[in-house]
Amino acid sequence: MNDLGIGLIGCGNISAAYLRLAPMFRGLRLVAVADISIEAAQARAAEFDVRADSVESLLAADDIDLIVNLTIPDAHFDVSRKALEAGKHVYSEKPYVLSVDEADTLSELAVRNGLRIGSAPDTFLGGAHQTARHLIDSDAVGSITGGTCHVMSFGMEHWHPNPDFFFRPGGGPILDLGPYYITNLVHLIGPVRTVTAMSGAASKTRTIANGPRNGEQIPVLTPTTIHAVLEFASGALVTLGASWDVKAHRHREMELYGQNGSIYVPDPNFFGGEVVIARQDGTEQAHSADQHPFGSPNMKDGGGREQANYRCAGLSDMAVAIQENRQHRCNAEIARHAIEVMTGILAAGETRSWIEMRTSCNRPAYLGADEAATLLL
Repeated sequence: MNDLGIGLIGCGNISAAYLRLAPMFRGLRLVAVADISIEAAQARAAEFDVRADSVESLLAADDIDLIVNLTIPDAHFDVSRKALEAGKHVYSEKPYVLSVDEADTLSELAVRNGLRIGSAPDTFLGGAHQTARHLIDSDAVGSITGGTCHVMSFGMEHWHPNPDFFFRPGGGPILDLGPYYITNLVHLIGPVRTVTAMSGAASKTRTIANGPRNGEQIPVLTPTTIHAVLEFASGALVTLGASWDVKAHRHREMELYGQNGSIYVPDPNFFGGEVVIARQDGTEQAHSADQHPFGSPNMKDGGGREQANYRCAGLSDMAVAIQENRQHRCNAEIARHAIEVMTGILAAGETRSWIEMRTSCNRPAYLGADEAATLLL
């Protein structure tokens, strides 16, 4: 099998993770990077020993088969469209696009040109979430009837040196962090049928608290607190709380409630962690993800804690799937549905209404330990 030539567009913070981790995986041959700032592209290229191109040159390059779109959310649609028009497969950072209409336009273009679209997040392929999927599919807690999810903090301006885009339309906790939660919920229990929500913002401005812009105020132009209810096609009802206005809390990231017990799922922003089954009689059973190739710790975070980080797993699965002529897991169908769920939540928060989904999707195929191992070099 020939590896696909990979070109990255967008050389910001996230590009370093892709460039560092891609060599772990099958099917990927890193070739070049590009950015609207040629200086940024040249710096990343020197750091990881790849070629620096202009965006136009990268799109026209014969040795590039697949574009990884790491631009800001507002630019995702335009860059992905240009890549598809240039005859390249596309894998985008989340959020994939900012509307279902944009998703439909890209999907039609991809089908017309015989190309594939993929999108982050791929954290649901992590050992913890595949363990949770196996337990749910094995009827370990009975049919899932409900759940709660919480992703809450006091904002991105405390650590990101240029956090402006987080607080503009296309940002906010739903479109920035929601993809991890919505995609994992769809992976675990299927597509969403209806959403409702309420939303607001605790402050009209934020103050950058780090870096060269420390002390600068930026405007808040999108909701920073959202409380939503999701009705799934299966009938399950899940509450989602997403906020950047919370100084501290004790909520679990994800709990799913079945007819015979509950399942506690670790943070879907990460690949690893411990899955716990809780029974009606008060007993609990922990399931470690360490035995799954994408659940075993392979790095330490900023606090020195061991962590599993297998970013590029979805990209590798897509590259291999193209060669094997099968559906990849981080596909356009699930990304499109997740976008409708998230934009539906935001619209419901503005109108205080129920919004029916017009899209749906199949749950991506389960990724067991043996198959996951084949994606690693």
